[in-house]
Amino acid sequence: MIETPLPSPVRVDVVLPCLDEAQALPWVLDRIPQGWRAIVVDNGSTDGSADIARELGAQVVHEPRRGFGAACHAGLTAATADVVCFCDCDASLDPALLPGLAAPVLDGSADLVLGRRRPTTPTAWPAHARLANLELSRLIRRRTGLRLRDLGPMRAARREGLLALALTDRRSGYPLQMVVRAADAGWRVQETDVPYHPRTGRSKVTGTWRGTWHAVRDMRAVLDERPIRTTAVASAQGGGR
Repeated sequence: MIETPLPSPVRVDVVLPCLDEAQALPWVLDRIPQGWRAIVVDNGSTDGSADIARELGAQVVHEPRRGFGAACHAGLTAATADVVCFCDCDASLDPALLPGLAAPVLDGSADLVLGRRRPTTPTAWPAHARLANLELSRLIRRRTGLRLRDLGPMRAARREGLLALALTDRRSGYPLQMVVRAADAGWRVQETDVPYHPRTGRSKVTGTWRGTWHAVRDMRAVLDERPIRTTAVASAQGGGR
């Protein structure tokens, strides 16, 4: 009897927080690197996004609690791969670029890699969102010492290390809390440029002044947190070495 070999473990999971992204999903999922798994976290879509993602071969996770952080963390907890990437699901960022972004994590030379957004057109990144990002970069440098130029949504890190950071924010502050707690834990954080295209559909966060204000409010609360001690240093730096 010839036994069918078991599939090899997925090396990288890609978490894609999703709220009404039916238009963008086919392009985004088609760009997921070969052999990597797409985890689409449906955050209450009403346009059939979850069904589309499932039909296109993605693993679909439902997170009823609204919030960018809630969706990201649901994807993180559903992931099983050693390395986890995060990417927006609106076609503003190209998932095909993830192997280059994740390479320093995979080879053990970095613990967290962030994609610095480089707009491809003047309309790709609204002026108010860019200004808010500049101010946030200044506050991050003052709080952590990291000289980052963007708090980009495209990022890569090891799953166990991320879980050990014990992230609690479930709104817009989730990406910032990840960076702040990683810095507090002594992680090696890198930044690499990625093209940033006009998104498909309407932004739920930084596409409006109100959305940007809510994001800034959430992030200020994160910056006001006191540093906490975690086991994330060993967890992040232990893999891949």
